[in-house]
Amino acid sequence: MSLLSPADFEKALRAIGAARYHNLHPFHKLLHAGKLDRRQVQAWALNRYIYQSRIPIKDAIIVSRLPTPELRATWRVRIEDHDGTDGTDGGIARWLRLTDGLGLPREDVVSERLALPATIFAADAYVHFTKDRSVLEAIASSLTEMFAPTIIAERVEGMLSGYDFVSNETLAYFGARMTQAPRDADFALDFCIRNATTPLAQTLCKQALEFKCSVLWSMLDALYYAYVSPGHPPPGVFGT
Repeated sequence: MSLLSPADFEKALRAIGAARYHNLHPFHKLLHAGKLDRRQVQAWALNRYIYQSRIPIKDAIIVSRLPTPELRATWRVRIEDHDGTDGTDGGIARWLRLTDGLGLPREDVVSERLALPATIFAADAYVHFTKDRSVLEAIASSLTEMFAPTIIAERVEGMLSGYDFVSNETLAYFGARMTQAPRDADFALDFCIRNATTPLAQTLCKQALEFKCSVLWSMLDALYYAYVSPGHPPPGVFGT
């Protein structure tokens, strides 16, 4: 195992996304093609809220582990992006506008009581990963944001054309992420390239990104099994 050049290291990281990012999942292909019914789209939005709610939590963990004021200040912006400056004007609030627009009672969403168990397990596993692994691995796990603009563009276009029950207003969350995700990805990628200075460190970064891709993929596996094929949601969740 030899140390990759910065260019080859970045190429290896991007190859992971090309092979493993969840835009390749059958559930997302159906979602973007307008082939899901309203109940299936509701199930996706309700379950995805679990993941959205964990993002500022994992970012707060990372902030607490960063060694310098400059690094903490840079990463802290991510928390404000999702929580807002007062808890009401960030990405989580915009996601709740999406679930509101889909006709989901807000209490059903934020209580998490109707979410799939697998969704909760996967989202919490991501939080634990950022706490239990090295700071370098925690930051590398966020590199899925390198691939986010493509999937967001596909999602917005596909959902607006495929579903008469969504609008630009209900999809407002994704507009902000088109600029936030590339900014965050550029910082995280530069951090990993500068700090993964051994073959082992580069391998751990790649494995961290693979883990994060698996988190996102597993959530869609659960949605597909519960609401598409064979369509067997576990007791007590949305739609039962």
